[in-house]
Amino acid sequence: MTHLPRIAITAGDPAGIGPEIAEKAAADARVQTACVPLIYGADRQFEPGRLSAEAGQAAYEAIVRAVRDAHAGGVEAIATAPINKKALALAGLPWKGHTDMLAALTNTRDVAMMFYSEPLRVVLATIHIPLSDVPAALTIGSVRAVIRLTHEAMPRFRFPRPRIALAGVNPHAGEMGVIGREEELVLSPAVEASRQDGIDVSGPWPGDTVFGRAVRGDFDVVVACYHDQGLIPIKLLAFGEAVNVTLGLPIIRTSVDHGTAFDIAGRGVANAESLVQAVLLAARLSAAHGA
Repeated sequence: MTHLPRIAITAGDPAGIGPEIAEKAAADARVQTACVPLIYGADRQFEPGRLSAEAGQAAYEAIVRAVRDAHAGGVEAIATAPINKKALALAGLPWKGHTDMLAALTNTRDVAMMFYSEPLRVVLATIHIPLSDVPAALTIGSVRAVIRLTHEAMPRFRFPRPRIALAGVNPHAGEMGVIGREEELVLSPAVEASRQDGIDVSGPWPGDTVFGRAVRGDFDVVVACYHDQGLIPIKLLAFGEAVNVTLGLPIIRTSVDHGTAFDIAGRGVANAESLVQAVLLAARLSAAHGA
């Protein structure tokens, strides 16, 4: 009998749609065929749509339990429903989201947020920081680290020799320094150093054309410089189907491509497809990891 991987589904903020979509995903026939889903949620009911420190703390505690079990071998991977950044802050927790929280919980220094879909794959060089902080956050070392994580991860997604494109941060990728110098001072040196490491990466390319080129097949994955630069094309092409994957962790973690949707929480109308896809990808990655 074929062993099915055990996938922890964390239910996210208990006042959002997380508990609902966790139950729907766990019951989905595709999920039942691919894995053994185990829901990690709050131990009590919360008022739907109500932001609270208690809900943020409960979401965090469920994630801690899932990470503990993943480390111990009790589950092969984690698929996470959405958490609320404000609820985390109200609970006094220092993280802006799952990615930095999971890095801290697993003592991992270099991590990156990837969004996987059939038409497009995107990795973010910076995550949940103000746009005004992006230029300072982009260093040769940090960009090289994200390129390296992307190169190392892509074979798991069936791209054994990945072609990586780096998007520029300025319009027209800086237009040779006329519209900003981050490309020549940071991004181009990071690309050149990565190429010397044997990585097939090119750029920086103008952000307004590089994603279209990737969809047409010129590249396998795009490294975006900031959150919305990468998320806008992904959500335009594959909203509800794209899967968030944290690269660099010692455990497998996938997630949805949407938020807690407090406006529809508790109404029974939430679409669980993104979480279903996250669980299915977690199961696939688990099987490949164990092979």
